[in-house]
Amino acid sequence: MKKVGIISLGCPKNTVDTENLLGDLAQNGYEITPDQEEADILIVNTCGFIEAATRESIDAVLDAAKIKSRGADKKLIVTGCLAERYDKQLLEEIPEIDLLLGTKQYPGLKDLLAENGSTPAPEKNQVGGPARYFDASTPRLQTTPFYTAYLKIAEGCSNKCAFCIIPKMRGPFHSFAQDDVLKDARNLAETGARELNIISQDTTMYGVDLRMKNGLVQLLRQMTQTPGVEWLRLLYCYPTFIDHALMDCIAAEEKVCNYVDVPLQHTHDVMLKRMKRQERETGVRQMLADLRNRIPGVALRTTFIVGFPGETEEHFQHMARFVQEEQFDHVGVFTYSHEEGATAYQYDDVPDAEVAQARKDEIMSIQREISARKNAAKIGETHRVLVEGADAEEGYLVTGRLQTQAPDIDGQVIIEESDVQPGEMIDVKITAATDYDLVGKKV
Repeated sequence: MKKVGIISLGCPKNTVDTENLLGDLAQNGYEITPDQEEADILIVNTCGFIEAATRESIDAVLDAAKIKSRGADKKLIVTGCLAERYDKQLLEEIPEIDLLLGTKQYPGLKDLLAENGSTPAPEKNQVGGPARYFDASTPRLQTTPFYTAYLKIAEGCSNKCAFCIIPKMRGPFHSFAQDDVLKDARNLAETGARELNIISQDTTMYGVDLRMKNGLVQLLRQMTQTPGVEWLRLLYCYPTFIDHALMDCIAAEEKVCNYVDVPLQHTHDVMLKRMKRQERETGVRQMLADLRNRIPGVALRTTFIVGFPGETEEHFQHMARFVQEEQFDHVGVFTYSHEEGATAYQYDDVPDAEVAQARKDEIMSIQREISARKNAAKIGETHRVLVEGADAEEGYLVTGRLQTQAPDIDGQVIIEESDVQPGEMIDVKITAATDYDLVGKKV
């Protein structure tokens, strides 16, 4: 039995690809090992979204190449977004690579290995060709803790944002069949998942290409029937398709978290137009007001980009005022990355990196105060908490999350003096708060 070791980089959408790939290989007779040194087949599932992710991926591939050199029969396979974006360059610069797979060729790996006795085909570059996606018949080998999982409902993106190259790497938006998504949800629930974080590149667009009316609403209502699942959380919701039907569904369905992740990227109309975003400030403000009016207690998360080409101090201060006025629950800020292949790569008026970093720091400083104030207001309240277990950095602390806290990107609840187990849902009374985290005791 050949042993497979995999390194997975990038976003949760890439995590799901990795889990499907591992499950597919395990089902077809391969043993999965966490020890790269003992693996016969080394796989690096890469990210190539921005320069920093590209560097991290290349470093991981080079490290894997060194491991390969220590075993005569080891094979190195590189998959994912970086392979899709720089296939020819990777093969030229890193000859140790035995096979490249793009973002739409994952299901073909087992066939390539089987046809060649676990030795990749002579044609190293398998990027391109007809798109193939895993369906619900493929068992996932979950890499997240058993109680939480990411549920990918679509692939690709059809938006034309000037800063983004995802459509070039992942192709146009493609909704997965509703029956497949629901079966995937049931499979995850059967392995113990209490919460499902629903993801895609543009989650609110689900079903548009299938000609479904209110496709995401239909999917959510079906998914609430999944036994064992307590929380369904929406991530990556492009603003354009957040309508009243979706808001009312979130408000009405108890299992759908009162939480919406809606990346806005900017707030000034000049910048939104340059970014080739569909929405404008007036519409965004109305959407945010509607979300709060129609979903009592909703938590709103957003992300912004600072330092985009042409961003002036006036444009930035407009954003800073917007953040102060709208009082988001969670905010992430990214400095613009000038990426070859993106529309904005043709723009030449890019602010200095130091300016962009200072702007990022200013927005985060504003948000820190907002977050601290919102957290302090929860002291004395009792909330449902999903127990996660010992903290990854401070092992003596037991942590959990509210339904308004997504894994890895939002704060946590530190649970005091409680005998609890990972995966439990418990009531916690909040006793203290920090800028981003809460402290509480089991009721």
